[in-house]
Amino acid sequence: MELDPLETIDQANEAAREQESSRLNMLVAVTVALISTFGVICKLRDNSTVLDMQQAQASKIDHWAFYQARNIRQEVANASLLQLRLAAATAPAAAQAGYRNAIVAYEALLADQQKKKEELRTQAEQDQQAYEVASLRNDQFDLSEGFLAITIALLAVTSLTHQRWLYVLAMVPACLGVLMGLAGLFSWPLHPSWLTRLLS
Repeated sequence: MELDPLETIDQANEAAREQESSRLNMLVAVTVALISTFGVICKLRDNSTVLDMQQAQASKIDHWAFYQARNIRQEVANASLLQLRLAAATAPAAAQAGYRNAIVAYEALLADQQKKKEELRTQAEQDQQAYEVASLRNDQFDLSEGFLAITIALLAVTSLTHQRWLYVLAMVPACLGVLMGLAGLFSWPLHPSWLTRLLS
């Protein structure tokens, strides 16, 4: 039985299409595996970053609370010092030494509270800076996760439709996702604040 030349060409074209489709599916599968692995690494680091943010926030609250306590102690010491000075002005000469000693003690207490209060303020400000750095990294990881999710969705459609241009299109959010993930992993100062403001 003799084969029809057109049928042979059709079969050859169909085989070529199936081979091309198989290559595209394999490329999609490998890309999804790589993107997913990178996404998991970023997610694990992001979880650690969130813990860092929570710790910095808790420390900041504690330091400001201690700052306020020191401020109250300073005000009480200041009021006591003022009362001692007023009382010393009208006290008999025999009691003056006792008042001077008490005034010196309260002046030392006042200076100590001021010093400790400033240390706490500095620590609270450092906690705020640590929180902001961790928050920036968290934003980077969130953007990476979003871009990688878009990539996987586009790759799923690519696998279903066998359209190579969709694969190329999927590489745009993939590159952005990897870039933002690397920025988070390596603490690069890359932060599209306009985009995070738009999405939050």
